[in-house]
Parts: sequence; C-alpha cells; structure tokens
Amino acid sequence: MDLGASNTESEGSVQLQISELNARLSETGSVGSIVFEPQTCSVETNNSSTTNSGSRTRPAIRAPEKKLTLFALRLAVLEKAASGIGTLGFIWATVVLLGGFAITLDKTDFWFITVILLIEGTRIFSRSHELEWQHQATWSITNVGINSFRAIKSSSSLILRTVKTIFRPVFHSRKASQRSREISGMTRQASRRIWDIKKMPTRTWTSSEVPLLPYAKWVFISRNVSKILYWLQLASATACVVLSMIKLVHQNYGEIEKGDTDKKNRKSALIIFYSLALAEALLFLLEKAYWEWKVSVRRLLDEVNKECDLGQSGMISIKRFFYDAYSKCVNGSIFDGLKMDMVTFAMELLDSNSPDEQLIGARILRKFATSKVFSDDTLQKIGINLSVMERLVEMLNWKDPQEEEIRYSAAEILSKLSEKKQNSIRIAGIPGAMESISCLLHVSRSHGGATDEISEKRIIFDNENYGSWAFNHLGLLILKKLARDHDICGKIGYTRGLLPKIIDFMHAEGRVLTDSTAAPSQILTVKRSLQVLKMLAGTAGAAGKQLRKEISEIVFTISYIRDILRYGKKHPELQMLAIEVLTSLAIEEDATERIGSTGGVLKELLNIFFNEEIPENWSHVRVAAGEALSMLVLESKNDCQRILKLRMNQKLVKALESPLLRINAARILRNLCAYSGKDCFEELEGLTDAGPAVLEAIMKEENKLLEVMVGVAACIFKLMSSQEACNMFKRAQFPESDLAYKLVQILKNYHYPSIKVPNIRRYAIELAIWMMKDNVANILTYARLGMERELESILDTTSELESFNIFSGTVGLCRHNITIHTLVETAMKLLAEK
Repeated sequence: MDLGASNTESEGSVQLQISELNARLSETGSVGSIVFEPQTCSVETNNSSTTNSGSRTRPAIRAPEKKLTLFALRLAVLEKAASGIGTLGFIWATVVLLGGFAITLDKTDFWFITVILLIEGTRIFSRSHELEWQHQATWSITNVGINSFRAIKSSSSLILRTVKTIFRPVFHSRKASQRSREISGMTRQASRRIWDIKKMPTRTWTSSEVPLLPYAKWVFISRNVSKILYWLQLASATACVVLSMIKLVHQNYGEIEKGDTDKKNRKSALIIFYSLALAEALLFLLEKAYWEWKVSVRRLLDEVNKECDLGQSGMISIKRFFYDAYSKCVNGSIFDGLKMDMVTFAMELLDSNSPDEQLIGARILRKFATSKVFSDDTLQKIGINLSVMERLVEMLNWKDPQEEEIRYSAAEILSKLSEKKQNSIRIAGIPGAMESISCLLHVSRSHGGATDEISEKRIIFDNENYGSWAFNHLGLLILKKLARDHDICGKIGYTRGLLPKIIDFMHAEGRVLTDSTAAPSQILTVKRSLQVLKMLAGTAGAAGKQLRKEISEIVFTISYIRDILRYGKKHPELQMLAIEVLTSLAIEEDATERIGSTGGVLKELLNIFFNEEIPENWSHVRVAAGEALSMLVLESKNDCQRILKLRMNQKLVKALESPLLRINAARILRNLCAYSGKDCFEELEGLTDAGPAVLEAIMKEENKLLEVMVGVAACIFKLMSSQEACNMFKRAQFPESDLAYKLVQILKNYHYPSIKVPNIRRYAIELAIWMMKDNVANILTYARLGMERELESILDTTSELESFNIFSGTVGLCRHNITIHTLVETAMKLLAEK
C-alpha cells in the first residue's frame, strides 16, 4: 500500500467568481481572520429545519455484516436442533437400549449401537472444538502456509539438495532471470511499503503455527487440525446415516420367542434410536450443505467483504467475525450473535495483545472510518468509547517497523475523529495525547552542541522499511484539526518540543519552491505546517498571546517565512498562509519588531503587494500582503521608518486608485503618517500627493472604504500647510464645505458605534478638528450644519469598541492614545470659538 496516496486530505474550499471575490475584498479589505473589526458569533435560524427536526428519523445504517449474523443464526438453529436430537438419542441408547436391553440385543444391533454412539461421541467432541480450532487458524493473517512450506522443506531438504545438484545449470539461468524481474519490480515500487510482514510474538507461540506432534509437523499444526476435524465430522455423520439406514430398511432386530416379555419392546426401541440417529445426522449434513451452499457457491463471505470494501486481506477479518458470531449463537443464546457488528468487533480486537488481532481491528476501523458509507456510524461509536481512543493514541508511539501499518491506521483514524470538535476535545483530554501526536513528526535536533550554536535540523526520510513522510503528514493534519479549538491550541503550545517541530517542517529551500518538479509530499508538508502555525498564531486570549510570543521567539520562524515569500511565486497558496501567519504574529509588539528587523521581509511583502503579474484568481494574496504591512506599521516607529527607506511612497499613493489594493494602501499610509515620528517629515512629504484621490473617495464611497479614507485623510492633511491644503481642494474641485457636510452626515448616519466600521466616527471627528483649526469659515460651516448637536449625541453613545485599532475576536488591542471623549471635547471647544 502506498503511504503517500492514502493520506491526501481534501482541503475544504469555497469557490467564488472572481468579480464577486474582488467585490467582497473591496468591502472588507481583508482575507482570512479580520483583525480591524471585532468578530461576533452569528446565530442562524432555519425555520424549516427546526420545525421538521422532531419528525426526522435517522436513516438506517447500511451494515453488510448483518448477512453474516443472520447466516450464523440459521446455522445455529440447525446445529442446536441436531445437538438436541443427538443428545436425546444418546440418552435413549444408554438408558433404554444398553441399559434395558443390553443382554437381549442381537449381536449386530449391539455393535451398530456401539459404533453409532462412538461415532456420535467423536463427532460431538470434534464439533465442540472445531470453532476453537477455526479461530486459531485465522490468527495468522500473513505468510499463510509459509511455515508449513518450511516444514516440508526441512523434512525433504536432502531430496531438494540432490535435485538442485542435478539441475544446477537450469536453476542458475532461471534464478538470473527471476532476479532481474525482482530488481525491476523493486525499482518500480520503491516507495511502496510492504505491510504484510508483521510482528510476531517473540516469547510466545502463535497458536496457528503450534506443531502438536514432533513428527509430521505440516499435518498436525493447529491451523490444519480444524480441517481434520471438519472432515472427521462429515465422515462420522455419513457413517451414522449409512448404519441407521441399513437397520431401518432391513429391520432385522432378531427373533422374539413367544411369551418372552423382556424383548417385546426391543424392536420399537431400536427403531426410535435409529430414527433419532438418522434425524440427527441428516440435520447435521443439512447444516453443512447449507454452509457450503452459502459460503462456497453463493460466496457470502466474499460478498460481504466486497460490500465492506476491506480488500483482499479483509477475508481474514470477515472469517474471524463470522466465526465469533457463530460461536456466540452456538455456545449461548441463538440471538447473541445478532448483537455483533464489525465496528464493535474491531474495537475489541484493537485491545488484544495479539499483533495479528490488533492489525485486523486497525484495518477494519481505518477502512470504515475513511468510507463515505460507514464513516459516520464508525466515528460516532469510536468517539464515545474513551478506552478505544486511548488505545489509538497509545499506538501512535509504536515505532517498530513491523507495527507500521497499525500505527498508520491509528493515526488515520484519529485524523478522521478530530474532524468533530467534540472528538477533538476528547482526544486532547487524553493524558499524553499531544506527546503521542508529536511522535508522528519525524524531525529532531540534537542537544549536544555548544551553547553558542544551534544543532542542525534532521528530518527522517522514507527508507525501505519505514514511510516517515506519511506519518509527518498525518501528524500535521491531526494538529491542524485539533487547532480549531483555542483551548487545544494552548495545549499544543505547552507540549515540549512540538512547536519547534512544526516550524522545522515549514522550512523549504529555494530550490524546492522554484522547482516545478519538486515532490508533492514536500510541498504538502510545508503547507500543513503553515496551516497549523496560522491557527496557533491566530488563537485569541491569553493562550494566543503566549503562543505568538513563543512562535516569534523561535529564531527560524521569520526567516523560513521570508524564504517562502521570496521563492514561492509558483506556490501562491503557501505565500498566502505565510502572510497570514505574519499578520497574526504582528499583533504582538515584540513579534512586530522581530519581523521588521529580519532582512527582506518587509521588502518581499511590498513586492507581493505591488506585483501585478500575480494571476487574478490569486489576487487575494496581494490583499493579504497589504493587510500584513498595515499591521506591521501599526504603532511601530521602526517598521515605519524601514518602509519609508524603501522609497515606495509613490507606489502606495498610486495604489489608492486600485479597487483591490486601496483599502490596505490607505491603512498603510495612515499608519506611516501617524507612527513614523517627527524626524521623518521629509520622507513623508510625498504622501500628500494622495490628497485628491482621498477626497474623491470620501465623497463617493461608503462603509469600510469610507472609514479608511477618512482615517488616512485625517493623518495626511496634517502634513500640509494651509496653502497646500487650499490648493489640494482646488485640484480636487471639492469645496471644503462639501467635505464638512459629508463628515456631519457620517456622524448622523452612525448614531451608534458600528461593528463593521468601529473607528469611522473617531476619524470623522479628527478630520473635522483639522479643518476647524485656524479656520473660522470652517467653524461657522460646522456650526451651521449642526455639528455641536451631533458631538453631544456621541458623548452619550461612546463605547469601548471605538477605543482600539485592531481586535482579536471580541477583545480590543492597540488602544488609541487619545480617547474619543477627548476628541469630542476638543471639537466642541473649537466650535465655541465662533
């Protein structure tokens, strides 16, 4: 089985028309997690679903194994009926015939009865143990017959050696051709794992291989005893039918002398006995005929195996299940077997100490958990069984190459389980679960180096005995699904050595990213590690703050992301994820400084932001780059100065005219003006060229775009002298009174703070204050428009929502230096100067 083929997980995606996507981006200016406005939980009400939920019934679960349990029930009915009649016949023979007529029986009847009793006794004994031997015969899944072949080989080694000596030239030529075919076959399947070689108990016998006698081992190993007992039963039943029929047909039960009262009931007693023996044997033969008809002719086991989609090796699992169901029906109530199902059966085998039984259980659960037909019911049953989940987590630590398939199956089952949030919580709650998942990530750094250097990363690659990459993918996939819960994100961060492992998998050399023939498994590994890191960095609350701190403190994090931004042009999805990680990390002040001080990160983000060669269907990567830049320059004087040194001012001003980029371009410009410091006045001077475009947008746009344009205007206009501002209004062909009217209308429209545009009232007041300073005409205009009344209304409706630049969930971050109350009071003082 190819490890790489079965672990590919389809990523959920939402497909939008490009025009619709661009429209949404122009409205929000953000992709992924929106940090510029608080996120609220939306409650959707579906009347049709709520009204009909009571009348809905759960659809019947398709269970192919029900055919086997029904078949086992019918066989058990025949078996118990035959056993009951046989018991009655045995009692009748021993008590009535041999007990009452033993002396008076004819010699032939005596021996017939004795032989029938011995035959039936043998058959009943062999029948009672046949199922046990059949069970033992199915314990060895692989190498069926190999040990038997070895026994034959050892017993006839002398003959084989003689034959080889005679035909040595022929054997050499054939071996050479066979060896060449084997080598070519190995070359074609170099990446495939041979999972049929499994771990055998080292200190105990495998019951199916036990030689019962020191000689003739091939005949008397336990897996063949069941076949011997089977044919012995058929022979016994056939002999019983023949003997009983002979006596019932001829009815030569001896002469009865007149007046001999001791023998007068002998004939009737013998007829009853032979009839019971015949009926019991015929019922048994009917059971066997029904068995052979369903199994050999109708191929019931193959049919169920096909419906369960267990593959070629699944026949062993089906046989084990059937024998267990049949045993329960025979040994207990005939209805006991009906209570069995494949999932419960597999979970019981998973807890076995036998490697073969563990493998049977793991294979069944993996196949059912990944099946579209059986997955829901299977995952539900596993999810409510904590002991099974603990067992699966424990199996993640099994690193023996002979247990590779069991471990892989356990990992794949857990990856499917973790798709449900409740199951994720249960998995994360298992002691040592995160450490076990960490064991799936085959990467390490030695700890023996000097304190002034970092040991080299070592990723364990696939070899002929073990497929490490498949476990890396599954480990990252499980972490990705678990990380949807913020509490679990905290546990991932607290697990020793797990974060560095995730970050090490994020590393991709330039040759890997630029080479179109790079192995998909390497790109998939980078992608999944970025996905996990993105979810961890985006965690809200105290746990998220700690995670962002720890992620940014690992010295490789930012440089690995820079390499993806620089060389990942052929992989825009990786660039997108890397940018989103940076955006989340930039929430923390220390992380922002580390990102900005890592050479080339800001430059690569700007290159992506302005890169018009990016395909239209990946244009949201440019939007994400703009969002990351606006976060990095927020309240960061050093990052503002670094960007200004790159001399990108004119490109930023031009970006205000692009529907795709203008929101984030405006955010970047605002933050550059607000946080660069007074010593950067000359570098900021060219930004005033954006004035006309900003004014035009304020007069025409609405919602988010209006908010950011008013915000950037409040900062850019402060860089202008009064004469420059007058010239700007003339060039834009907008009188200042129109702008004043627009600002007052904004305050009227947003009587209360808005979640979508939380800072629009603040920015409007800031811009109004700039217009009224040293300008009596503007003060009179605002007074005439009712500005004072609107400001008084704002004092009664202010909220903490308006006090922050960005948000993490519903928690505000980066508080504004000036409160909105202070801004209102300043504006009212200016109005009072009229």
